[in-house]
Amino acid sequence: MSETSERTPMDWDQRFKDNTTPWERGVLHPAFLDWRESGAFDDRERIIVPGCGRSPELKAFAALGKQVIGADLSGTALAAQKAMLDGDGLQAELIEADILLWRPDTPLDGIYEQTFLCAISPRLRQEYEQAVHAWLKPGGKLFALFMQKNEPGGPPYGCPLEAMRELFPDDRWEWPDGDPVPYPHPLLDDKAELAIILTRR
Repeated sequence: MSETSERTPMDWDQRFKDNTTPWERGVLHPAFLDWRESGAFDDRERIIVPGCGRSPELKAFAALGKQVIGADLSGTALAAQKAMLDGDGLQAELIEADILLWRPDTPLDGIYEQTFLCAISPRLRQEYEQAVHAWLKPGGKLFALFMQKNEPGGPPYGCPLEAMRELFPDDRWEWPDGDPVPYPHPLLDDKAELAIILTRR
């Protein structure tokens, strides 16, 4: 699929080639660190990171012994991931594809959602929900970081909590009790990402 097709106006591969990637933290997300410390990943064996880019979380999951899949439209980003994995003698499955059209051979235990949902057009969100629901086994976890943004347009596109409640309905997803934890993004004007773990019914 072309990087600039009707499904995405952004040439993601060129962005990585040019290093015009202001969304990249370059370090493990603090929510990832908190989830890892709390043991939230312990019983998750097969995990996918959609839109993984060059995020270090993919290598961190591999270091935990997980069967991890990294997916992205950018071959440049995936080449960087392979180099990071190879450098530490780690392995992951890397997929260069329109991941919304992909389905695993067997359902997965977890999805780490950090930069994918906020990057795709809002008109693709229903397709996204259908895809991630299909990827997970019942009881599978969606580790989500929902970008909070008031300005129109994107990417990143805002993922307000009310809209996420509609996108991930209670009859298909179990929402946790309590308020989500906000994590400000230091490279995006401290816009908050809300950390929520959803469970597929």
